[in-house]
This record gives sequence, structure tokens and C-alpha cells, in this order.
Amino acid sequence: MEKALDVLKKGGLLLYPTDTVWGIGCDATNAAAVARIYQLKQREESKAMICLVSDERMLERYVQQVPDAAYDLIACSDRPTTIVYDEALGLAENLIAPDRTIAIRVVQSGFAHELIKKFRKPLVSTSANISGSPTPRNRAEISKAILEGVDYVVPLPDTTTAGRPSLIIQLKNNGEVNILRN
Repeated sequence: MEKALDVLKKGGLLLYPTDTVWGIGCDATNAAAVARIYQLKQREESKAMICLVSDERMLERYVQQVPDAAYDLIACSDRPTTIVYDEALGLAENLIAPDRTIAIRVVQSGFAHELIKKFRKPLVSTSANISGSPTPRNRAEISKAILEGVDYVVPLPDTTTAGRPSLIIQLKNNGEVNILRN
């Protein structure tokens, strides 16, 4: 935990287990660190990445308006659920989509939850693969390029992740709801 926090504070990149899959992460408020993830993944900056927060209070600091339905989704979902919100605030500009939306998931337990609580800022979370390649289901499937491209690999077993990506739902402030990934 201490090494991971130190890397984040210095603007570094982590390979870490989330509540879904192994992710590449950094401080979501640090534009230089976010740019390094785009470069490592060989991903276009126009393709958004997910942020992780530790609780609803942290979520409310980075979204102008959290729709009431989001609180119900967070509380009732039986699997990790990422919600795309309108009007992101206080995050690295290169993390926010051109239409000012941001995908955020409240992580409710595990290593990522504890890390975010101690770091006190959101983390970027993007699958640990080169853009266009399959999402690795476990650490053994993570490419050498990714392993060597991060500043620290958190030494935890694969059993700390769910092994599949989150559900992604867009909740627009006008009440429109779209399922983007099931």
C-alpha cells in the first residue's frame, strides 16, 4: 500500500487489481500521468477512461450534478457498475471526454477501495492491455510492454479481482439512460 501511494503521489503509473480486472492507474487529477497511460496503451486521447472513487462524497466532488438514480444504481447493483456522468469537475482535462462527460465507478471494497481512501483522490482505471487487444482476465495475460511500462506492479493475487469488466451505464442530467456495456 505505501509503495503504491508513493508512486501515485509522484505522478507514476500503477498496475493494480481493481474490483473488476487488473488495471493501469494513476492520479486522475494529474494530466501528465493520464497522458502517460494513453501513450502506454497506444490509445487515442479521444477515447475516455474510467475513474474510481471510494465513496459517494468523493463522487460528488468531481461531478457537477449526480442524478438521484445514480445513488440507487450504486446501492442496488449486484456487480461493479460504472456510470457516465455529465459535467465532470476537477479532473485532468485529458481524462474528460470532449462532451464533458466522465465515467466513474464507486469501488466499495478491496485493495482499490483502500488505496483510493488513503490517496484521497480518484484513480484512473483502464484495462491492462494495449488498445485493441483483449482485456487480460488475469495477471499472467498482461503483456510484457504493459508490465514494463508502469512504475509499480502491486503484488497481489488474481483472486482480488472479479475477472470481468464493469457494467457501464450513462445517466444524463435530462433523465436519459443508456446502457453502454453490459
